[in-house]
Amino acid sequence: MSFLKTFLVFLCVAVGLAGPAFAQSDPEALRPLINELAKGKYAETEKQIGALVATGNPAVAPALEALGEGKLFFRKSDGTVFITEKAGKSYLLTDPLTLEAAGEAGKREVKKVKVNNKLRRVIRSALGSLTLMAPDPAVRKSAAEAVFKAQDPASIEALDVALQAETDDGVRTVMEQARAAAVLNSDLDEAEKIKAVDTLSDMGNRDALSLLINLENTSEGVVKEAASLAVAKIEKSIAAWNAAQNIWYGLSLGSVLLLAAIGLAITFGVMGVINMAHGEMVMIGAYTTFVVQELIRTTAPGLFDYSLLIALPLAFLMSGLVGVAIERGVIRWLYGRPLETLLATWGISLILQQAVRSIFGPTNREVGNPDWMSGAFELGQMTITYNRMWIIVFALLVFAGLMLVLKKTPFGLYTRAVTQNRRMAASMGIRTPWIDALTFGLGSGIAGIAGVALSQIDNVSPNLGQGYIIDSFMVVVFGGVGNLWGTLVGAMTLGIVNKFLEPYAGAVLGKIFVLVFIILFIQKRPRGLFALKGRAVEA
Repeated sequence: MSFLKTFLVFLCVAVGLAGPAFAQSDPEALRPLINELAKGKYAETEKQIGALVATGNPAVAPALEALGEGKLFFRKSDGTVFITEKAGKSYLLTDPLTLEAAGEAGKREVKKVKVNNKLRRVIRSALGSLTLMAPDPAVRKSAAEAVFKAQDPASIEALDVALQAETDDGVRTVMEQARAAAVLNSDLDEAEKIKAVDTLSDMGNRDALSLLINLENTSEGVVKEAASLAVAKIEKSIAAWNAAQNIWYGLSLGSVLLLAAIGLAITFGVMGVINMAHGEMVMIGAYTTFVVQELIRTTAPGLFDYSLLIALPLAFLMSGLVGVAIERGVIRWLYGRPLETLLATWGISLILQQAVRSIFGPTNREVGNPDWMSGAFELGQMTITYNRMWIIVFALLVFAGLMLVLKKTPFGLYTRAVTQNRRMAASMGIRTPWIDALTFGLGSGIAGIAGVALSQIDNVSPNLGQGYIIDSFMVVVFGGVGNLWGTLVGAMTLGIVNKFLEPYAGAVLGKIFVLVFIILFIQKRPRGLFALKGRAVEA
């Protein structure tokens, strides 16, 4: 065992027994130890690193970090050590203990404390050991993670001391994993290495897999057999987590498709109109979000976290009004003429795109994420981003709200009546033209709030809606025209299937396969998964 290992273990035990008082001793007492880094060769520097770390005082960390980065110099005249930053032909000096500016020095006045790769590994391990006994559990966990990455056998004894005092179960687990990684890189006996293999096997992630594959390739006998079994177990676990991650991605994509298609399901189901401008309603909602955020940034920055909540009703209103205008101005004259309707709405989509280009320009616009939609968290070995999670929640809330409107309100009753039998509904006194207009406005408004959600995960540009219009029609046809439950199931199914196909076929070819599947599917079930029942349909 090297001097550093022995000295580090002995003094870490002493620090653990002495408690926080020793760790918080006078930092100035550390200055002679830091200045000793400037003396001797690599072996003496390694001993001095051990002496600094064993003090348990976090004040030595900046000096060690600077040494590892090659920024620790000493003044030739008196041997005082400083952290330096190059500034032209001179160096800016920083006190390594107080981190206060200490003036400047010319290149000939200071000399670099030399460091090699071995010393850098020692420093990484030492910095981890330094904070293994810190009062803050987050600091101890971070230190254990650093030791895990370093895999330095010199840290084993320090980890043993820290594990005896550890009270936090989460931190204890990370320390045990760090110890196992260090054991695999040590010359300890087979029994210790098999215990380490078991610990890493329970860890079960890619970091553990990498270590165990390396052990499998470099070891023999019982250890090699244990490593092989652990590798097989982890690979099986990772495959399961990958499948779960793909399902999550599929649900995320499905929620986006649901938001984009749910409005189309209403208009297509009630009026049978192939609205090629539906994607532009999504675009209008996204640009409404952009305008709201720009106004908030310039007038009330403190409200930025509420920008999406403010944009939602405005996007619904803007897209809904445009939808009503399109229905009243163009579509109502073309009922029963699907080809002319398709061409007219395609022309409207081009007009809307060009209008947006003229107002906002052709380039992408930045829409920010509020704090509550930023970041991610780990669930097992899955990464869950907050923006995708909230979009799934939002899509389900929109779906539930729309179902309530259609099932529990007079407007919903009239809409369902027109959907099932337009002539009978008209004979009962329902003003079918206005139901058509309001339904078209409702579907367009929902597309607008879909644009609010999509602005958080996609580029806001005049072409935003074009990327979702074909997928939206596929979802509606596959699920069943006019059936909201079919739209929900269709969106989630196509989203998951797409994500499972992408790793093997690519995004474009995967969509082609899905399209071919839908074409074959509707040959057998022309009305989709959930056929809408009604006299008009059965006629």
